[in-house]
Amino acid sequence: LCRGGLAERLCRLQNRERSAISFWRHQCVSDAKIPSEKSNVLIVKILEMFEECTIQVAICQQLEQSPTTLSSEDAVIDAEEPILKVLFARETAAHLKSRPQDVIHIYPPWQKLLLRNSDVPVIMNTYFSQKVLLSEHPEARGKTYGLTKMLIRKNIVSLAQTFRLDDLNDELHQESSVNQVACAPQIHNNCDSKQHPFAQSAVNDSLLEMVESQGAVGWREVQVRVIIQRVYCLPARGGYRSHVPGNKPLCPMSNGGMFCRLCLLVQDAYGMFSEVQLQSLSSADDIEQYCERWEGKFCCLAGMKILQRTTRERALGLFSLIDSLWPPVVPVKVPGQSQDSKMMTTDLPPPSFCYILTVQSGEVHVEVDEEEQISNLYQPPAVHGLKEILQIDGCNERCSFWAQVVYLRLQTKHSVPINQREIIWLFVTDSTLQNVLHLTPKVVAVSVAASCVPGMGITEALSVASRLVFFKDALWGNGRIICVERTVLLLQKPLLYSAAGADLSELTGPVRLDELDSTTQANSICTVRGTVVGVNESTAFSWPTCNRCGNGTLELCPQDRGVLYCNQCSEAVISPVLKMQLEVFLSCPSRSQSTVKVKVWHKMSFESRLFVLINMLLSLQSYEVQSVLGKEVGLLHCYVHATTSHPNCVALEEIVLL
Repeated sequence: LCRGGLAERLCRLQNRERSAISFWRHQCVSDAKIPSEKSNVLIVKILEMFEECTIQVAICQQLEQSPTTLSSEDAVIDAEEPILKVLFARETAAHLKSRPQDVIHIYPPWQKLLLRNSDVPVIMNTYFSQKVLLSEHPEARGKTYGLTKMLIRKNIVSLAQTFRLDDLNDELHQESSVNQVACAPQIHNNCDSKQHPFAQSAVNDSLLEMVESQGAVGWREVQVRVIIQRVYCLPARGGYRSHVPGNKPLCPMSNGGMFCRLCLLVQDAYGMFSEVQLQSLSSADDIEQYCERWEGKFCCLAGMKILQRTTRERALGLFSLIDSLWPPVVPVKVPGQSQDSKMMTTDLPPPSFCYILTVQSGEVHVEVDEEEQISNLYQPPAVHGLKEILQIDGCNERCSFWAQVVYLRLQTKHSVPINQREIIWLFVTDSTLQNVLHLTPKVVAVSVAASCVPGMGITEALSVASRLVFFKDALWGNGRIICVERTVLLLQKPLLYSAAGADLSELTGPVRLDELDSTTQANSICTVRGTVVGVNESTAFSWPTCNRCGNGTLELCPQDRGVLYCNQCSEAVISPVLKMQLEVFLSCPSRSQSTVKVKVWHKMSFESRLFVLINMLLSLQSYEVQSVLGKEVGLLHCYVHATTSHPNCVALEEIVLL
């Protein structure tokens, strides 16, 4: 808010008003009686109640004296007493829990509004109100004020009708929008149209109109018809990934079985978006079938409540996805205008706010018409080649691509919260990069942030072999591709998505990497060839591992201290596999001015080009490094840890591609 502006002053005024109301109510409860101040107290008896535009309207009769000491028979309505229309705000109505025949004391500063074309005065500013219980028999009082369902008429008045912008034939819709609503919660889990509790109620096509007319508490008697643009998972609160040594390198860990929450990004006929958060899923693997069944289909929402109203500044990730779906592919309706073809347009500014909706506790009212055709309003992700994505000039742009994962790596950051520490790097390529000579890299690193929820099926598949993965709605910016929240990873190639002329053919030959040169950057993979010029003996070490599972943290066997024991296999390790780490220095023609240091692991087995060199060092008890100096090695597949200019050094680690 602008400092000193009207909005800031109004916000302060509202805060002071809420504080004053809370203090007044607390004082009434602590005194256990009605405030003794009687001057200008308005005493009314409720005759009828209904709700309109989130305001509870009570038709009341004014009483001259308080009936606190009278019985219900004494508090008889006098026909000569004036009739009033009393307005209660939603919070006040929830506090009073009023019903017909209740007596209400309204304390100053209430105000009376006299309308020009009405004989019934309107009472406003009724925040300081208290219900009076009549002195009748306790059993009768319990029956009167028990938790019984009471029907309140709710008048749904659209903004367009309020400002007289609708056509005359819309009056029929208004008449059908007056419904009876039960105060007590009703739980329905069946979305069958014959048994659906809202099957006969009015269906609206405007999210904003529902918010304005129904408020944030919940929509119980109306449905909103929207189009499902995206289906994705968001991480549940407290869910995070972890890496278990000795197990698969990529392992999502759920939090008490509540790892991710199924979400929908929906759009109404006016172009407005909302994010609907549905039930929690124990695994993100189900997201693939939800995407196939629901995306592009119409659905009716009911029983929703507003979780949050967010803006572009607060939710950059959400609005980057919304911006990728803007402008609409077909003209959308314009609020307040007749909905003929002349009044529908695509020339509209992008949305600046979005409502986050969730289902009421115990209620799920999302009815998807899976038999219906794909809507014209649906915008499938535009699939591009990696070469085209790397040439995008914008920042925070959503992109979708189909690529081969050739290597994955888990990176841990200790300076961030525990649920954001682990980042998975997927090194991917496609035919658009492999067929280019020197203009673009042949392999691109894709960061999978902790907020992204990959399915267990993808993680297990990538832990075994290289796979083709579809990256839907990844984020491109500052020269990097990031999988963030609302990004979906799929193993199957989608059929509905448009390729936009990109070459999506699969790779036929072996994957080629860029050779190490002066343009090689950190956090990339490359090939290296050169001559061994040195060995760092101070950092060389070896350790035993289990010959069955590869566990590198063996212990001494409790029964026989001379035998190693594996906790993961729960067995003694008779023939451990000795592994060794070694750092060698290479002289590379492609980077002759740099010191190239390569960390080599003996676990690379025969796939390692330096296996023979390490075996030579293992066989030499005195580590006579002169025996390996001058040996030619290459081509090595390496991960680039760091590149520095002062001193001019490159730190590499030998890897094995998937």
